[in-house]
Amino acid sequence: MTYEVVIKNGKVILPSGAVETDVAIQEGKIAAVGHGLSGAKEVDATGKIVSPGMFDAHVHITENGGGYRDEWEGYVTGTSACAKGGVTSFLEMPLNQVPATVDAASLEDKYQSGQGKLKVDVYTFGGLVPYNVETGGIQELDEGGATAYKCFMATCGDRSIDGDFQNVDDYSLYEGMRQIAKTGKVLSIHAENAAITDRLGEIAQAEGKSKLSEYVATRPVFTEVEPIQRAILLAKETGCRIHICHVACPEGVEAVLEGQRQGVDVTCETCLHYLYFTTDELDEIGNVAKCSPPIRDQRAQDGLWEHLKEGNIITQVSDHSPCTPDLKDKENAFDAWGGISGVQNDVDIFFDEAVNKRGMSLERFADIIATAPTKRFGIEEKGSIEVGKDADIVIIDPEQSYTLEAEDLEYRNKISPYIGREIGASIVATYVRGNEVYSQENGVTDEFVGEFK
Repeated sequence: MTYEVVIKNGKVILPSGAVETDVAIQEGKIAAVGHGLSGAKEVDATGKIVSPGMFDAHVHITENGGGYRDEWEGYVTGTSACAKGGVTSFLEMPLNQVPATVDAASLEDKYQSGQGKLKVDVYTFGGLVPYNVETGGIQELDEGGATAYKCFMATCGDRSIDGDFQNVDDYSLYEGMRQIAKTGKVLSIHAENAAITDRLGEIAQAEGKSKLSEYVATRPVFTEVEPIQRAILLAKETGCRIHICHVACPEGVEAVLEGQRQGVDVTCETCLHYLYFTTDELDEIGNVAKCSPPIRDQRAQDGLWEHLKEGNIITQVSDHSPCTPDLKDKENAFDAWGGISGVQNDVDIFFDEAVNKRGMSLERFADIIATAPTKRFGIEEKGSIEVGKDADIVIIDPEQSYTLEAEDLEYRNKISPYIGREIGASIVATYVRGNEVYSQENGVTDEFVGEFK
């Protein structure tokens, strides 16, 4: 049989292990894996790694911007960056678009805003906010096809913008968990103690502190661990399945493990930037590296790597949270937008840091970027190279180094803390359901083959 596309002679990461073989694609699906396959189009992957495409479980796109954030990241640029970076699908956060995705109407607004603008596949988070727990918004999101839910325990949102996202109080978190538990879906949680971090930030600014490292000091480790523990307690009470977002410290992971020992259905993720940068670099890098929870010290980073290797952290994500340059260009770090642009380098930097530099197995690499997160969020059609699955594939050159320049970025606003860094691996090509959406030869596709899922 001649297949539509065959990727030949690459080192293919299969669930059973990495082997040199061919992968055949037919009608958007993986049709066969084996030697000597023939295709109408054949792609030579000799010397390359053939991996399942990344499923990034934490990406912010800001379309519709509602007239407030129209110049932030849109679907065209955001999904183009995914394509170039080997991210074949992602879970889109219910903020920072306006209106936030918190009910049937705002979910439909999101779908309409992205119609015909996707180059990779997009899954949807519905928001849990204080103002939708009494209005049926949780149920509407479930019925509308939201994959999972998201809430903030840290302060978020602009109260002057009608329809913007808001952080939960303890009651709305509890009641929201009760309702989400009935759907069987996962609630992802940004866990930081709002009252303490907000007040510590106010005190620091009153004392004249303005450096990014001083901002980090106002969000100490315990302010991340305590809300994780509180969320786990409420999940135990309500039966809600939960996932802790962007854990920045090993103590946070250990709180999750303790929750698991207590029988709570809880997992966690970390971010690429926590695995790459440390606090002592931040003042030199500047506000492009500001985020929350903040980038912590070398001890924390080492602990996260250890937990990631052991499988205690199920995935690493970009938490791609871009804004316009003026919101980063502040003399006082406390005044700058907190978010990092990183989705385009999800795969190449992580491969270099994990596999090339730390000797992580290819099987563990693929599990972290694709298999484990798709399993956690119930996405059966993606996450591994197996017959019948979507042909979401990234080809990686493990030895092709390059230095990231601003003009390499597909983002609407070409700012990122990774600019100027040498990266020891490169994305050769990306396929979404068998469609080539990026190759080094052809660049990013002009076609919009992505779909809302």
